[in-house]
Amino acid sequence: MKVCQLTGKRARSGNNVSHANNKTKRLFAPNLHKKRFYSEELGKWITLKVASSAIRSINRKGFDAVIKDAKFKIAK
Repeated sequence: MKVCQLTGKRARSGNNVSHANNKTKRLFAPNLHKKRFYSEELGKWITLKVASSAIRSINRKGFDAVIKDAKFKIAK
């Protein structure tokens, strides 16, 4: 399932709109990446499926700080 493991972002529904203004349903998927992060507190690498926005947050605040504020808690 396409869900960010830190922010909880998931696919949203919307419409494709043609030039003739015909509307058909579609999904907007989150921009997910499988990424490894090193936790200083745990002393090991953790692999997560995260959105690009979560990666930017980790670059700003640090991995351990973002994990503490995460929407979904990661099993240790």
